[in-house]
Order: sequence, then structure tokens, then C-alpha cells
Amino acid sequence: MRELKILAILIVIVGIIYWGVEPLAHSIMHPKVAPADFAFQDLSAVDMSKADAKKGKDLTMDNCASCHSITSQGIQAPMDDVSAASAFGVVPPDLSNAGAVFDAKFLVHFIQDPVRASLVSHKFKVSCEGMDSEQCEKNNAGKIDYPMNAFAGILSMQETIDIVAYLKSIAPESLSNKEVFAQACERCHSVKYDKVTALTSDSDLSRYLGAKAPDLSMMIRSKGEHYLNIFINDPQKELSGTAMPRVGLTKEAQHQVIEYLENVGDSKKAERDSLGIKIMIFFAVLSLLAYAWKRQIWKDLH
Repeated sequence: MRELKILAILIVIVGIIYWGVEPLAHSIMHPKVAPADFAFQDLSAVDMSKADAKKGKDLTMDNCASCHSITSQGIQAPMDDVSAASAFGVVPPDLSNAGAVFDAKFLVHFIQDPVRASLVSHKFKVSCEGMDSEQCEKNNAGKIDYPMNAFAGILSMQETIDIVAYLKSIAPESLSNKEVFAQACERCHSVKYDKVTALTSDSDLSRYLGAKAPDLSMMIRSKGEHYLNIFINDPQKELSGTAMPRVGLTKEAQHQVIEYLENVGDSKKAERDSLGIKIMIFFAVLSLLAYAWKRQIWKDLH
């Protein structure tokens, strides 16, 4: 009976620590943020029902093919990756799989205004109108010039919708996890554990982002699935002021990116979780046997 009382006390103490102290400490170190928003509610609604993919093809050839390749359609951008990265700061993505990976609503707004859609306006210098020179210099310290949107005032909303419809029409029905990762992340991020090298050099990325993009081989182990699910959808929620842009992945594509990172950086997770359950069952059975053995040996002394 005495042992059961001690066990009960231990269970209460462990319970207080596990369900009380630990969650409190976690909430202080990692404040709760809004969940991932795959509806992109900060962007205005887009009506894709009247999209014309045929018109979108012509618009894409006229407005996008000068920078972007579409290898699935036999289209190669005139600039190589090194020259493009030097000119733009980052390698422009191949658009072959873009329609399968990125949300249509996000893509429309991204083409119209990439800085606003990506939530990285804080990276760029603001107008100094109404400020003195000291205040202007302070507000723009470490920031870069606001990039001109090549399509501002050129493409209407309907034309942009048509382009996105075309990209959707040429997108494959399914992609592997690695292919989704390549479309969404490989321009900036390497995964050395899977021999994946970022398309953009560290020097160009440092100039474009202000810092080198991290290798993602062990990111799933250091940050965890829950953090990455929110961060990829909207980096500003978890790391305010970061240069990492919102990339606008669909829920399915984001799940594939995280699954890919898990397969590379934590491939034994499923096996480890399964083994953990078996070990707990083993300890429970062993505890019952130990208690029964103790009762048998000491029954004559009680």
C-alpha cells in the first residue's frame, strides 16, 4: 500500500510538470500565433471562372518568357541561371509546375504586386516625403530600393487571371515531394543531405535577402512540423521582419514540402514513434510483473 501511495504522488508531480509547467514555459518561449491561412484572406477575392487559358498562353509568352523558362513547353529563358541571379538577385523559377504548386489566388496577386503578396515590403526603402534627412536615413537603414513591378499598369487583373489559368492548364496532375520542393524552395535553399544545391549563389542571396538562406537538411528536427506549417505559409507570423517571403503554396503542396524535409532529416520518425509505444507497453507489463513478484516475496512480512 505504501508503494502505491508513493506511485500516486509521483504521478501527480509528473502530471503537474507535464500538463502545467511545460505548456506554460512553451507558451512563453513560443507565443501562440494564428494557424496557417491557405485562403490568403488578406488578398482580395479572384474570380477564376471567366479565365481564358488560351489568351493566357499568348500573354505568358509576351510577358513572362523573357525571364522564366517553361521547360515542359519547350521554352527556355534567354538568360542562364548565373546571369539571372546576378541581375535579379535570385534565379527566376521555371513555370512548368507553378500551377500545381502555388495557390491561384496568390499567383494572381503575386504577378500584380509581388512585394505585397509576399509580405516583404519591410525590406524596401520607404518614401522620405515629409521626413527630415536624419529620420529618412534611420527609417531606410539596411533596406534596399523598392523594385519596380514589370507588370504594373501593363497587365489588367483579367489578363493576369488568364496567365494563371494557362499555368494551371499546363501543370502536371501530380508531383513527387521532391519536385514540389524544387519548385517552391530550391531557388534559395540547399538540402545537402539529399545532394540538392540551391540554384542561386550565397553571394546573390545575401545581396537579395540580406542573409544567406539556410540549408534545410535538418530543419524538420530543429523547428518541427507545427512551426514549419505556419512559417512556410506566412514567415512573418513566426519571425517578424524576416526576409523570407510568403511563397503561396497550396495546402497539399506545403504538406509535400514538409513531408520531403521529414524524409530527408528525420526518416526514422515513424519507426521511432512505433518503437516508443512498444517500449511503454513493455515497461507497463514489467511494472506489473515486478509488483506481483514483490507481493509474492514479501507477503509473509506484511
